[in-house]
Amino acid sequence: MRPTRATARALATAALGVLLLPGLTACSGEDSVGEGRTPEQVMDLTKKTLDETSGVSITLESDGLPDGVAGLSSGEGVGTHAPAFEGTIGVIVAGAPVDVPVVAVDGTVYARLPFTFGWQDIDPADYGAPDPATLMSTDSGFSSLLPATTDLEEGDSVRGGEDNKEVLTEYTGTVPGDVVSNVIPSAEGDFDATYSISSDGELRTAELTGVFYPDTEAMTYTIGFDDYGTEKDIVAP
Repeated sequence: MRPTRATARALATAALGVLLLPGLTACSGEDSVGEGRTPEQVMDLTKKTLDETSGVSITLESDGLPDGVAGLSSGEGVGTHAPAFEGTIGVIVAGAPVDVPVVAVDGTVYARLPFTFGWQDIDPADYGAPDPATLMSTDSGFSSLLPATTDLEEGDSVRGGEDNKEVLTEYTGTVPGDVVSNVIPSAEGDFDATYSISSDGELRTAELTGVFYPDTEAMTYTIGFDDYGTEKDIVAP
């Protein structure tokens, strides 16, 4: 007997459901980091996770520095709790973007500046940047932003991480300028923050929007964190 249109439609719907089921299961199989926790407790957990890891890969991107500002435009490298950092920072020098290899350890920042030979000590404040090693400080580094965030709200779950394999939960809030200035020294005023946090409490991205440089419009920095548990012996060049 030939199936009716209604029966055929029901069979097609059931088949589509079977095809989609693995994807739905994969997306919903991981518990949210906020399951049974307040947003404030999630921030405390995420700070603890970042503070206790041996090291992470860090990326930093801006949506464009204001005209005429000599500041930090980008960066990437490995930070450890020695504290130390090794990588590259992008700065604006004489109006032109420059990528500068840096090593920060034992309170000194070494850089290979353009048109010079070898490594030399620098004061990162001359370039509108912090000592990269301090970004891993448990008291005044990136992790200090989390518990200082007010008006916290839990947002949607989104896909992220390598190949979008992770389920991340977004949190939004406000961070005071005196806390953000630990990361970008000239920051002032309140900052809008959006965090993406993995199901096991690892901070994946932190997006900060506000006035980072005096007498300029608001801009956005996005900081990424990956490869928790990285071990790297960073030494002076």
